[in-house]
Amino acid sequence: MRRSAKDLKDVPTTEERQAGEAGTEQRRDRNGRTAAPARQKSFARELVETIVLALVLAMIIKTFVIQAFKIPSGSMLNTLQIGDHILVNKFIYRFTDPVRGDIIVFLYPEDESRDFIKRIIGLPGDALEIRDRVVYINGKPLKEPYTIFQGAGGFGNPHTPFENFPLTHVPEGKYFMMGDNRDSSMDSRAWGFLDRSKIRGKALIIYWSWRPDPNAPELASCSLSDPVSCVVLPWSLLKLWGYNLVHLADRVRWDRIGSLVR
Repeated sequence: MRRSAKDLKDVPTTEERQAGEAGTEQRRDRNGRTAAPARQKSFARELVETIVLALVLAMIIKTFVIQAFKIPSGSMLNTLQIGDHILVNKFIYRFTDPVRGDIIVFLYPEDESRDFIKRIIGLPGDALEIRDRVVYINGKPLKEPYTIFQGAGGFGNPHTPFENFPLTHVPEGKYFMMGDNRDSSMDSRAWGFLDRSKIRGKALIIYWSWRPDPNAPELASCSLSDPVSCVVLPWSLLKLWGYNLVHLADRVRWDRIGSLVR
């Protein structure tokens, strides 16, 4: 009996039968029972897991490795400008001691909710004195090409109570900190020594620099105690972003981006 072409198409070939048998064997366990198909994660679950992992990694990096800070004042001029955004190495002092000249971020001793940035001038065991704006370490003048004196200075400026500072010895585990702009810096001359445990890290690099603009629109505040104030926040953000985009070329200090802090 001859089979039609249609009948021949319905008959599986030897290769198709072997593939089917192999697929059936793959779906059975060792006892011959059909194994349940593997469950696939949903897209939503994978997305949530990815976000959670990213947040955990970000927190670890921020806590132990690198953290970003913004320079809000002129106490470190001209080394650091107002509006500089820097990255701080937070693990380096786990392996080495701070040295004179390091620029570090630390907890302000009189208000640890605030971060300060200054330069290390006096090390543990140093005999430090300031005479006529010149720093002496162990009786020798310290070379400081980075210092400037912009501001009222002396007794007229509450941030710099002394142009002279009496001979003092830096205790063990402590550091004497000063800003590069000596006439506009609230530092160890005013609040004393810095304990090593308060050091957060060493300033590493300027990754962004944004020139202050007094004409830029202010960002609206948003408080949970006043939900109505949050209504204008999106519009305030749009205005600020639009202004910054229009004035981008004028506000960005392109020549400072990528500069090492030293």
